[in-house]
Amino acid sequence: MTKSSSFPLLLLLLLCSVSLLFFHVESRSSKSKLTLDYYKKSCPRFPEIMNQIITAKQTASPATAAGVLRVFFHDCMVGGCDASTLVASNAFTKAERDADINLSLPGDAFDLVTRAKTVLELECPGVVSCTDILAVSARNLVKMVGGPFYEVPLGRKDGLVSLASRVAGNIAFPNMTMTEIINQFQAKGFSVQEMVTLVGAHTIGFSHCGEFSKRIFNFSKDSPVDPTMNPYYAKGLQALCTNHAKDSTMAAFNDVMTPGKFDNMYYKNLQRGLGLLATDQAMAGDARTKPFVDLYAANEAAFFNDFARAMEKVSLLDIKTGNDGEVRSRCDQFNVIHTNAIHS
Repeated sequence: MTKSSSFPLLLLLLLCSVSLLFFHVESRSSKSKLTLDYYKKSCPRFPEIMNQIITAKQTASPATAAGVLRVFFHDCMVGGCDASTLVASNAFTKAERDADINLSLPGDAFDLVTRAKTVLELECPGVVSCTDILAVSARNLVKMVGGPFYEVPLGRKDGLVSLASRVAGNIAFPNMTMTEIINQFQAKGFSVQEMVTLVGAHTIGFSHCGEFSKRIFNFSKDSPVDPTMNPYYAKGLQALCTNHAKDSTMAAFNDVMTPGKFDNMYYKNLQRGLGLLATDQAMAGDARTKPFVDLYAANEAAFFNDFARAMEKVSLLDIKTGNDGEVRSRCDQFNVIHTNAIHS
């Protein structure tokens, strides 16, 4: 190849390199706009107000912590952390909140965000985003029920899109295989260990009987109960969920031993066959995930440290800043409702 013929190739390579560098800088720039003291001047009482609202709500409704953590995760895993899961459907759009897997998201979580937003709008109108409210609520509640503290940089904007059709494929279902779940997390940039760490949030909260009924009723032609489940635990669940087909609200704690405390008991339960969901119990037997289950069962400090780092990472997923988002006046509605088409 002559010098003259190689020049266009070198130029092309140089342009590609510059483009990749520009993309890398751009992808990091939105995160760099977040700061721990983002509201120091524009809404100085933000931390105080959040603490008051969160403490009052959790004290009155102890299930709030698990509910907020679940809503936060479902929000961030679909299109990024932008409070799109908080948006209610209207005549023109079926929002994420009404996707099948989100229908069981607890009302306490939405109520907490609404209470906080109402007070903050009176204190500093149009300043604090619903996304930041949700992120701080999740962090504070984890700490309040015994879990680790982690930093939450602020300055996220609220998203401009919420479609139920975007949810499928981004949130794990109880009947998915371990490979499917691992692939789903890896597509978001999370390692197998980070996946096991984040699922440890099941140390608090509950699941409806319909999500695990297959494990305790007519599991297979050879066994009525999932053989990986502790038989005494299975009997207790059968008694609890006998009428679940008639009452879809029937539920059981994810962590049967310490359901209201954020600790590493969840992993110890998996080692004993006390995992509630099939996907949770599978982590104790899969060679890819078992080492991390065993690690966290033996070392709560390691779990807390890794969970804190993983949550920091989740809270930065595809965030919106600047003109990519808005600060909603109400968390369940966009500031401008687009009526030109019906979407789902």
